[in-house]
Amino acid sequence: MDEKDLNVFKRFWIYQKERFPFLSYGLMVFTFTFSAMSYSKFLRGSFEFSFLALIIGAMTSFGYFFLLRLFDEFKDAEDDAKYRPYRAVPRGLVSFKELRFLIILIILAQGILNFIFIPKMLWIWGLVIIYMFIMAKEFFVRDWLRLHPIAYLVSHMMVMPVIDFYTTGLDWNNANLGLPNGLIIFLVVTFLNGVVIEIGRKIRAKEAEETGVETYSYLWGEKGAALTWLCILFITFIFANIACFYAGFGKLTFAFLVIFLLICAIPALIFLKKREQKYAAKIETMAGIWTLGMYLSLGGIPMILHFIRSFNGF
Repeated sequence: MDEKDLNVFKRFWIYQKERFPFLSYGLMVFTFTFSAMSYSKFLRGSFEFSFLALIIGAMTSFGYFFLLRLFDEFKDAEDDAKYRPYRAVPRGLVSFKELRFLIILIILAQGILNFIFIPKMLWIWGLVIIYMFIMAKEFFVRDWLRLHPIAYLVSHMMVMPVIDFYTTGLDWNNANLGLPNGLIIFLVVTFLNGVVIEIGRKIRAKEAEETGVETYSYLWGEKGAALTWLCILFITFIFANIACFYAGFGKLTFAFLVIFLLICAIPALIFLKKREQKYAAKIETMAGIWTLGMYLSLGGIPMILHFIRSFNGF
Protein backbone atom coordinates (compact mmCIF):
# COMPACT_ATOMS: atom_id res chain seq x y z
CA MET A 1 0.00 0.00 0.00
CA ASP A 2 1.24 3.47 -0.88
CA GLU A 3 1.93 5.49 2.29
CA LYS A 4 -0.30 8.27 0.93
CA ASP A 5 -3.25 5.86 1.27
CA LEU A 6 -2.61 5.20 4.98
CA ASN A 7 -4.95 6.77 7.52
CA VAL A 8 -3.98 10.06 9.09
CA PHE A 9 -2.70 8.51 12.32
CA LYS A 10 -0.33 6.11 10.56
CA ARG A 11 0.93 8.87 8.29
CA PHE A 12 1.49 11.14 11.28
CA TRP A 13 3.38 8.36 13.07
CA ILE A 14 5.72 8.04 10.09
CA TYR A 15 6.09 11.82 9.95
CA GLN A 16 7.13 12.17 13.59
CA LYS A 17 9.65 9.32 13.26
CA GLU A 18 11.30 11.06 10.32
CA ARG A 19 11.05 14.71 11.27
CA PHE A 20 10.53 14.99 15.04
CA PRO A 21 10.96 11.72 16.99
CA PHE A 22 8.66 12.16 19.97
CA LEU A 23 10.55 9.94 22.41
CA SER A 24 14.00 11.44 21.98
CA TYR A 25 12.71 15.01 21.78
CA GLY A 26 10.40 14.41 24.72
CA LEU A 27 13.27 13.30 26.96
CA MET A 28 15.42 16.19 25.78
CA VAL A 29 12.71 18.80 26.36
CA PHE A 30 11.87 17.42 29.82
CA THR A 31 15.55 17.69 30.76
CA PHE A 32 15.69 21.18 29.25
CA THR A 33 12.66 22.32 31.27
CA PHE A 34 13.64 20.67 34.55
CA SER A 35 17.17 22.09 34.38
CA ALA A 36 15.97 25.61 33.54
CA MET A 37 13.51 25.62 36.44
CA SER A 38 16.18 24.21 38.74
CA TYR A 39 18.78 26.81 37.77
CA SER A 40 16.35 29.62 38.57
CA LYS A 41 15.72 28.03 41.98
CA PHE A 42 19.44 27.86 42.73
CA LEU A 43 19.74 31.54 41.89
CA ARG A 44 16.94 32.35 44.32
CA GLY A 45 18.03 29.86 46.98
CA SER A 46 14.48 28.50 47.10
CA PHE A 47 13.87 24.81 46.48
CA GLU A 48 10.12 24.36 46.78
CA PHE A 49 9.40 22.49 43.57
CA SER A 50 6.08 22.52 41.71
CA PHE A 51 5.92 19.29 39.75
CA LEU A 52 2.63 20.40 38.21
CA ALA A 53 4.37 23.47 36.76
CA LEU A 54 7.19 21.20 35.55
CA ILE A 55 4.84 18.81 33.73
CA ILE A 56 2.72 21.55 32.12
CA GLY A 57 5.84 23.56 31.32
CA ALA A 58 7.55 20.55 29.72
CA MET A 59 4.45 19.85 27.61
CA THR A 60 4.36 23.50 26.54
CA SER A 61 8.09 23.46 25.70
CA PHE A 62 7.63 20.27 23.70
CA GLY A 63 4.91 22.09 21.78
CA TYR A 64 7.27 25.01 21.11
CA PHE A 65 9.94 22.78 19.60
CA PHE A 66 7.39 20.85 17.57
CA LEU A 67 6.02 24.14 16.26
CA LEU A 68 9.54 25.10 15.16
CA ARG A 69 9.68 21.93 13.08
CA LEU A 70 6.23 22.55 11.59
CA PHE A 71 7.01 26.17 10.77
CA ASP A 72 10.21 25.01 9.05
CA GLU A 73 8.15 22.82 6.74
CA PHE A 74 6.46 25.96 5.40
CA LYS A 75 9.60 28.08 5.43
CA ASP A 76 11.63 25.49 3.52
CA ALA A 77 8.82 24.32 1.24
CA GLU A 78 10.28 25.73 -1.97
CA ASP A 79 13.78 24.36 -1.37
CA ASP A 80 12.46 20.98 -0.19
CA ALA A 81 10.31 20.58 -3.28
CA LYS A 82 13.25 21.44 -5.52
CA TYR A 83 16.18 19.74 -3.80
CA ARG A 84 14.78 17.32 -1.18
CA PRO A 85 11.71 15.59 -2.69
CA TYR A 86 12.31 12.60 -0.41
CA ARG A 87 11.12 14.53 2.64
CA ALA A 88 7.68 13.95 4.14
CA VAL A 89 5.85 17.00 2.80
CA PRO A 90 7.09 17.14 -0.81
CA ARG A 91 6.57 13.39 -1.29
CA GLY A 92 2.98 13.75 -0.09
CA LEU A 93 3.06 11.91 3.25
CA VAL A 94 1.38 14.90 4.93
CA SER A 95 -0.19 18.01 3.49
CA PHE A 96 0.22 21.65 4.41
CA LYS A 97 -3.47 21.73 5.30
CA GLU A 98 -2.88 18.99 7.87
CA LEU A 99 0.16 20.78 9.25
CA ARG A 100 -1.80 24.03 9.64
CA PHE A 101 -4.46 22.14 11.58
CA LEU A 102 -1.74 20.63 13.77
CA ILE A 103 -0.22 24.07 14.45
CA ILE A 104 -3.59 25.46 15.55
CA LEU A 105 -4.20 22.37 17.72
CA ILE A 106 -0.83 22.68 19.49
CA ILE A 107 -1.26 26.41 20.19
CA LEU A 108 -4.79 25.88 21.54
CA ALA A 109 -3.62 22.99 23.73
CA GLN A 110 -0.73 25.06 25.10
CA GLY A 111 -2.96 28.02 25.83
CA ILE A 112 -5.64 25.95 27.56
CA LEU A 113 -3.14 24.02 29.71
CA ASN A 114 -1.38 27.19 30.82
CA PHE A 115 -4.67 29.00 31.47
CA ILE A 116 -6.04 26.18 33.63
CA PHE A 117 -2.95 25.06 35.56
CA ILE A 118 -0.37 27.89 35.53
CA PRO A 119 -2.25 31.08 34.49
CA LYS A 120 0.63 33.30 35.63
CA MET A 121 2.62 31.95 32.68
CA LEU A 122 0.13 33.01 30.02
CA TRP A 123 1.82 36.32 29.19
CA ILE A 124 5.23 34.69 28.68
CA TRP A 125 3.65 31.84 26.69
CA GLY A 126 2.08 34.48 24.44
CA LEU A 127 5.37 36.32 23.97
CA VAL A 128 7.08 33.13 22.83
CA ILE A 129 4.29 32.35 20.36
CA ILE A 130 4.49 35.88 18.91
CA TYR A 131 8.26 35.61 18.47
CA MET A 132 7.91 32.23 16.79
CA PHE A 133 5.33 33.55 14.31
CA ILE A 134 7.58 36.49 13.44
CA MET A 135 10.52 34.11 13.05
CA ALA A 136 8.40 31.87 10.83
CA LYS A 137 7.96 34.91 8.57
CA GLU A 138 11.75 35.35 8.71
CA PHE A 139 11.26 38.73 10.39
CA PHE A 140 9.77 40.02 7.12
CA VAL A 141 13.27 40.36 5.60
CA ARG A 142 13.66 36.86 4.16
CA ASP A 143 15.81 37.78 1.18
CA TRP A 144 18.15 39.94 3.27
CA LEU A 145 18.59 37.23 5.89
CA ARG A 146 19.37 34.65 3.22
CA LEU A 147 22.20 36.89 2.02
CA HIS A 148 23.58 37.35 5.55
CA PRO A 149 24.02 33.91 7.13
CA ILE A 150 25.35 35.20 10.45
CA ALA A 151 22.36 37.51 10.91
CA TYR A 152 20.12 34.58 9.94
CA LEU A 153 21.81 32.35 12.51
CA VAL A 154 21.61 34.91 15.32
CA SER A 155 17.98 35.89 14.68
CA HIS A 156 16.79 32.29 14.54
CA MET A 157 18.83 31.03 17.51
CA MET A 158 17.38 33.80 19.68
CA VAL A 159 14.31 31.57 19.93
CA MET A 160 16.27 29.39 22.39
CA PRO A 161 16.62 32.00 25.17
CA VAL A 162 13.09 33.19 24.36
CA ILE A 163 11.81 29.68 25.14
CA ASP A 164 14.07 29.53 28.19
CA PHE A 165 12.53 32.79 29.38
CA TYR A 166 9.37 30.69 29.66
CA THR A 167 10.98 27.60 31.24
CA THR A 168 12.88 29.57 33.88
CA GLY A 169 9.73 31.65 34.41
CA LEU A 170 8.03 28.47 35.60
CA ASP A 171 10.00 29.25 38.76
CA TRP A 172 10.57 33.01 39.16
CA ASN A 173 7.43 34.24 37.39
CA ASN A 174 5.24 31.61 39.02
CA ALA A 175 6.57 32.85 42.37
CA ASN A 176 5.56 36.44 41.47
CA LEU A 177 9.20 37.58 41.40
CA GLY A 178 11.40 39.40 38.91
CA LEU A 179 14.36 37.95 37.04
CA PRO A 180 16.87 36.47 39.52
CA ASN A 181 20.38 37.94 39.47
CA GLY A 182 22.45 35.91 37.01
CA LEU A 183 19.59 34.57 34.90
CA ILE A 184 20.66 36.64 31.88
CA ILE A 185 23.94 34.68 31.82
CA PHE A 186 21.96 31.42 31.70
CA LEU A 187 19.96 32.78 28.76
CA VAL A 188 23.23 33.66 27.01
CA VAL A 189 24.38 30.05 27.53
CA THR A 190 21.08 28.87 26.06
CA PHE A 191 21.61 31.03 22.97
CA LEU A 192 25.18 29.78 22.55
CA ASN A 193 24.06 26.17 22.93
CA GLY A 194 21.60 26.77 20.12
CA VAL A 195 24.45 28.07 17.95
CA VAL A 196 26.59 25.04 18.84
CA ILE A 197 23.79 22.74 17.67
CA GLU A 198 22.95 24.75 14.56
CA ILE A 199 26.51 25.01 13.28
CA GLY A 200 27.34 21.46 14.36
CA ARG A 201 24.51 19.94 12.34
CA LYS A 202 25.54 21.83 9.21
CA ILE A 203 29.18 20.81 8.93
CA ARG A 204 29.87 18.27 6.22
CA ALA A 205 32.78 16.84 4.28
CA LYS A 206 32.91 17.96 0.65
CA GLU A 207 31.63 14.66 -0.70
CA ALA A 208 28.53 14.86 1.53
CA GLU A 209 27.41 18.34 0.47
CA GLU A 210 24.00 18.47 -1.24
CA THR A 211 22.87 20.83 -3.95
CA GLY A 212 20.56 23.46 -2.50
CA VAL A 213 21.60 22.77 1.11
CA GLU A 214 23.56 25.74 2.43
CA THR A 215 25.82 24.30 5.12
CA TYR A 216 28.40 26.25 7.11
CA SER A 217 31.15 24.06 5.69
CA TYR A 218 29.99 25.19 2.23
CA LEU A 219 29.90 28.86 3.28
CA TRP A 220 33.10 28.97 5.34
CA GLY A 221 34.97 25.90 4.16
CA GLU A 222 35.49 22.72 6.15
CA LYS A 223 38.32 24.19 8.25
CA GLY A 224 36.54 27.49 8.85
CA ALA A 225 33.31 25.82 9.95
CA ALA A 226 35.06 23.39 12.31
CA LEU A 227 37.18 26.15 13.87
CA THR A 228 34.12 28.37 14.29
CA TRP A 229 32.28 25.53 16.01
CA LEU A 230 35.19 24.96 18.38
CA CYS A 231 35.34 28.68 19.20
CA ILE A 232 31.62 28.82 19.99
CA LEU A 233 31.98 25.67 22.09
CA PHE A 234 34.74 27.33 24.14
CA ILE A 235 32.81 30.59 24.53
CA THR A 236 29.81 28.58 25.76
CA PHE A 237 32.11 26.89 28.27
CA ILE A 238 33.23 30.30 29.57
CA PHE A 239 29.69 31.59 30.03
CA ALA A 240 28.62 28.28 31.58
CA ASN A 241 31.26 28.75 34.26
CA ILE A 242 30.02 32.28 34.93
CA ALA A 243 26.51 30.84 35.26
CA CYS A 244 27.88 28.26 37.73
CA PHE A 245 29.40 31.08 39.79
CA TYR A 246 26.06 32.87 40.09
CA ALA A 247 24.33 29.63 41.14
CA GLY A 248 26.97 28.88 43.76
CA PHE A 249 28.21 25.65 42.17
CA GLY A 250 31.68 24.52 43.24
CA LYS A 251 34.92 23.28 41.72
CA LEU A 252 33.47 19.86 40.92
CA THR A 253 31.15 21.38 38.31
CA PHE A 254 34.06 23.32 36.80
CA ALA A 255 36.15 20.14 36.57
CA PHE A 256 33.26 18.32 34.91
CA LEU A 257 32.84 21.10 32.35
CA VAL A 258 36.56 21.10 31.51
CA ILE A 259 36.59 17.34 30.89
CA PHE A 260 33.30 17.54 29.01
CA LEU A 261 34.64 20.33 26.78
CA LEU A 262 37.72 18.32 25.85
CA ILE A 263 35.70 15.20 25.04
CA CYS A 264 33.14 17.05 22.91
CA ALA A 265 35.87 18.87 20.97
CA ILE A 266 37.56 15.64 19.82
CA PRO A 267 35.52 14.99 16.61
CA ALA A 268 36.05 18.57 15.38
CA LEU A 269 39.78 18.37 16.07
CA ILE A 270 39.98 15.10 14.13
CA PHE A 271 37.86 16.58 11.31
CA LEU A 272 40.40 19.40 10.94
CA LYS A 273 42.99 16.76 10.03
CA LYS A 274 40.82 14.15 8.34
CA ARG A 275 38.06 15.78 6.29
CA GLU A 276 35.80 12.72 6.38
CA GLN A 277 32.03 12.72 6.73
CA LYS A 278 32.03 10.26 9.62
CA TYR A 279 33.83 12.84 11.76
CA ALA A 280 31.57 15.64 10.56
CA ALA A 281 28.57 13.54 11.63
CA LYS A 282 30.14 13.05 15.05
CA ILE A 283 30.41 16.83 15.46
CA GLU A 284 26.61 17.01 15.20
CA THR A 285 26.28 14.17 17.72
CA MET A 286 28.66 15.87 20.14
CA ALA A 287 26.78 19.16 19.76
CA GLY A 288 23.66 17.43 21.06
CA ILE A 289 25.54 15.67 23.86
CA TRP A 290 27.22 18.94 24.84
CA THR A 291 23.90 20.77 25.08
CA LEU A 292 22.26 17.99 27.10
CA GLY A 293 25.23 17.77 29.46
CA MET A 294 25.35 21.54 29.81
CA TYR A 295 21.75 21.79 30.94
CA LEU A 296 22.14 18.88 33.33
CA SER A 297 25.26 20.38 34.90
CA LEU A 298 23.69 23.84 35.28
CA GLY A 299 20.49 22.72 36.93
CA GLY A 300 19.29 19.16 36.56
CA ILE A 301 22.05 17.22 38.34
CA PRO A 302 22.55 19.76 41.18
CA MET A 303 18.79 19.71 41.82
CA ILE A 304 18.65 15.91 41.85
CA LEU A 305 21.58 15.88 44.31
CA HIS A 306 19.70 18.44 46.43
CA PHE A 307 16.64 16.17 46.44
CA ILE A 308 18.80 13.20 47.52
CA ARG A 309 20.46 15.16 50.32
CA SER A 310 17.08 16.45 51.51
CA PHE A 311 15.62 12.94 51.48
CA ASN A 312 18.59 11.52 53.44
CA GLY A 313 18.33 14.41 55.90
CA PHE A 314 14.64 13.70 56.38
